[in-house]
Amino acid sequence: MNRNHGRQQITGDPANPQGMLVLVTQFFEWMQLKNFSEETVETRQRHLRYFINWATARGITQPTEVTKPIVEHYQRYLWRYRKRDGDPLSFQCQNARLVSLRCWFRWLARSNHIVYNPAADIELPKLEQRLPKHVLTVNEAERIINQPNVAKRLGIRDRAILETFYSTGIRRKELVRLCPYDIDAERGTLFVRLGKGKKDRMIPIGDRALAWIDRYLIEVRPKLLVGERADRLFLTNQGNPLTRTRMTEIVRKYVDAAEIGKRGSCHLFRHAMATLMLENGADIRYIQAMLGHSKLETTQIYTQVSIGKLKKIHTATHPARATRSSS
Repeated sequence: MNRNHGRQQITGDPANPQGMLVLVTQFFEWMQLKNFSEETVETRQRHLRYFINWATARGITQPTEVTKPIVEHYQRYLWRYRKRDGDPLSFQCQNARLVSLRCWFRWLARSNHIVYNPAADIELPKLEQRLPKHVLTVNEAERIINQPNVAKRLGIRDRAILETFYSTGIRRKELVRLCPYDIDAERGTLFVRLGKGKKDRMIPIGDRALAWIDRYLIEVRPKLLVGERADRLFLTNQGNPLTRTRMTEIVRKYVDAAEIGKRGSCHLFRHAMATLMLENGADIRYIQAMLGHSKLETTQIYTQVSIGKLKKIHTATHPARATRSSS
């Protein structure tokens, strides 16, 4: 089985107006015209590349040749597929690839490129309701945050990054897009522009995070700027905006250096912020607003992680609550 297919370009005949390559390109142009987020377009491109290359390798070059049994065959292929490390694709990943496929065929049917949608009735894998694998305690979060060497300018930048993640729980892509004017120190707020679902939101940010951002803005950022061309808040040593990949590397480095026995990166602080605020009495709807969740059900997963109060009740009421015996 070819394990490198994800790195290939979409195959096909650019001269065939009814070929997969031409029609999938038109689909991506339509998504951009309809103002889909850049991230969504990139994800659909990646997912559909997998399918089109799989289909082309089997002699299927036009969407009109795709039938429901072929889509079901592709679904079985995804289920059997093994990655480089030998692990299967998660059901979340399988579901996402099939959803992208279904969206493309729905567009093809509506645009009269095909008579019917062969993926319309495909039964998607049932998604698992998984809890966050690692949730930081207060001491663990503080241990990570204290890792940067603030005697160096990039250490000050990194401390400001970690403090912002911890205080606000914003997503990685939201943090890399922050601009200096998105921080309102007087009001104690942070403005998230075009978060998930292309939605803006205003959220609070703590005084400690603001203090480190202010120090970064005064002592570090002016020295990182090259010709004042960057409008992003957090910059690289070369004066460029930090990428999402680089942000992950920075945070993971400090998580590993803290030696807390937990793995992860930026999302660790999102989980920690939500869980710790819940344990300290915050209403779930305030957590929903902070995280930018459109549905309360998405936020409620943290009520299952936040077991501090349940632990206290268990300790106080369970009949086997006596001190532990070594025997």
